[in-house]
Amino acid sequence: MESLPDAIVQYIFSHMNNARDVAICNCVSKRWKDSLPYIKSLYFPRNSFDNHTGMDHPDTIVWKMISSIVKLEKLVVYSPFSSTGLASWLLLVSSSLKHLELRMDNLAEYQSCIESPSKLDCISAAKNLETLKLWGVLMVNSPKWDAFPKLQSLEIVGARLEDPALTAALQACPNLRNLLLLGCEGVRSVSIELPNLEQCKLDFYGVGNYSLILTSPKIEFLEVQGCSWISVPETTRLRNLSISNNAGRVYMVDFGKLAALEFLSIRGVQWCWNAISKMLQLSSEVKHLYMKVEFTGDFDNLQPFPEIDLVDFFNSHPKLQKFDIHGAMFAALCQKNSLKNVQTGFVIPSLEEVVITVRSPLNAEQKISTLESLLKYGKVIKSVAIRILQMRSSHSSADDFFDEICRFQRMNHRIVRIE
Repeated sequence: MESLPDAIVQYIFSHMNNARDVAICNCVSKRWKDSLPYIKSLYFPRNSFDNHTGMDHPDTIVWKMISSIVKLEKLVVYSPFSSTGLASWLLLVSSSLKHLELRMDNLAEYQSCIESPSKLDCISAAKNLETLKLWGVLMVNSPKWDAFPKLQSLEIVGARLEDPALTAALQACPNLRNLLLLGCEGVRSVSIELPNLEQCKLDFYGVGNYSLILTSPKIEFLEVQGCSWISVPETTRLRNLSISNNAGRVYMVDFGKLAALEFLSIRGVQWCWNAISKMLQLSSEVKHLYMKVEFTGDFDNLQPFPEIDLVDFFNSHPKLQKFDIHGAMFAALCQKNSLKNVQTGFVIPSLEEVVITVRSPLNAEQKISTLESLLKYGKVIKSVAIRILQMRSSHSSADDFFDEICRFQRMNHRIVRIE
């Protein structure tokens, strides 16, 4: 190291970010100490001050390290801090800071939320931020943010939110391209209007009866969990769509034309059939379809899927390459009339891979018939995986079902496998 030019040493240290490593290097030599101001990123792990016995408060130590850096671009703080400390740090680096990640840890601290300025309010000083990630956020009051015109990515993980507060926060970030709200609760109705948004992942925790209106004409990737009513009118660029509701029901979906959609995943315990039917109609161009919905029916009335015509289904999805189906959807395709419309020349043109999860041994003959039809009409099919999941072996028809499935696999062993 002693033989290296100063510029090379500074370049090496610019890739260091752990605060503890920086503090150690600061004590090695004057040359190393003089090079540390050129680092670009600082990271304070959760346990940074666990064994701290010095005179200075942890907030002060962080301030001293930040103040010694010429141009800090990224700051990650997982260790505990106060709103006063955060305000003092951001005042130093407001012009250069581009990436900020904070573990807020105030979900259960209502007092910290109403103090002025709050930790959230203090973030407004970093007006040149490009990415902001917050962990453990209590946002019941609207944060006092003017605007973050350069902010491209906002991620909030583990939060308790109120509708007006979330709306105000998003309005201060008009140019977002990536939005992630993961493990959030408290909101009832979410309305998002971001003209440049391209990727959006929303995971709402709770009873699963939230509503969502998303207006973003550039959206390409959308993942929603926990909503019962979903409206996304502008979808011309949407390529990847995932909708799930593990705790509640999906009653209504309203999407624009899904001409660019390549991947669709719909999951949940119960969907209204109108919602399922509409998604299948809109996704005629999809290449990968994943379906794991156990029941249909309205409100508390759990019902099986109605019969689905296999020929009509694949004629309506000519580009489908991978089909991953669970239980109810497979059973709907295996009804005795599902193959009644087979005509001369019918083929499944693009299907290459099928993954089928079977949970019931009932209707074994029709299930085998449907599997045989997939191989017969799927001219480019390469792989069929049959997954047997939580099937009751004590059922009287289980042995017959396994015999038939094993026979089918042996006859088509190059393509079919049982998991």
